[in-house]
Amino acid sequence: MMNCVCPDDAPVVLIDAYSQIFRSYYAVRRLTDGDGNPVNALYVFTRLLLALEREHPTRRGALLFDCGRVAFRLELLPEYKANRPPMPEDLRCQMPRIREMASAFGWRLLQAEGYEADDLIGAFVRVSSPAEVRIVSADKDLSQLLVEERVKLLSPEKGNSGALVERGAESVREKFGVAPERIPDFLALVGDSSDNIAGVPGIGPKSAAELLNTFGAIETWIGAPERLSGSRFAAKLAGQEELLRRNLGLVRLRTDLPAEFADHAAATVKAAPDWSAIAALCRRSGFRSILKELPEEAAEKAAAPEEPDPSVNGNSAGEMVQGELF
Repeated sequence: MMNCVCPDDAPVVLIDAYSQIFRSYYAVRRLTDGDGNPVNALYVFTRLLLALEREHPTRRGALLFDCGRVAFRLELLPEYKANRPPMPEDLRCQMPRIREMASAFGWRLLQAEGYEADDLIGAFVRVSSPAEVRIVSADKDLSQLLVEERVKLLSPEKGNSGALVERGAESVREKFGVAPERIPDFLALVGDSSDNIAGVPGIGPKSAAELLNTFGAIETWIGAPERLSGSRFAAKLAGQEELLRRNLGLVRLRTDLPAEFADHAAATVKAAPDWSAIAALCRRSGFRSILKELPEEAAEKAAAPEEPDPSVNGNSAGEMVQGELF
């Protein structure tokens, strides 16, 4: 049995929806149900939701979705995310069932005009204090939120197991060489190819970390170039003030909560899983192995059709989703 009663101060679990849906899509390929419909993303995403229910059960949380390319970032950079290809059709057709599965597990599905999922996550992190927060994502942009000890990332391991690894500020320092609060400065310097943001020519990750650790945040020296005088960075950063200020505006998260979620506690109430609905979706999709892992009240598990075996169905795994950190 995986049901639990969570106290009012239970951790808030925030899922970066499209990040995890795309990760699920690339983790297992060419998996179909009995009618030939693709279900690979649904399969891996269902395993993720099941792992969360087992390992991080809570009644506070939500799936956060992007609401298109937001206006304020497009004003700064019209080409922002213009390099992103459209959603593959064999993933798009799975989205209704993915949303249905998430709702069956009790998750609220939230989005807001003018906000990307990362912004909504940042906003809910801010207003949830002092509760602990677990962010399900591997997006490097979100690592800027790990300033507080109460906030951690839950990064799914590669593949389709659904296993989750908790990461905090130290993981960010090990990966980037800077503290979480310096991630916006780091990205402003090196750019972010997944979002079509160009960095400062000649400044790579190691140089950016050295620069920030030696001279501090960009805003402490951007208007005082004499602070960099004599350093190996002075010539490279000359004339880059406009680019750096633009990049900071692009990579910093918007953390004001949308008006429709003013009652943030109500907006992030997670219902208990509807195991019967989950079982029905699994039977419809041919997920026999997942059916065997559901609680006893998920009836008729044994009646499920055989599930395609990902290991012999021409799958490829391990492709990196745009923007992943770990």
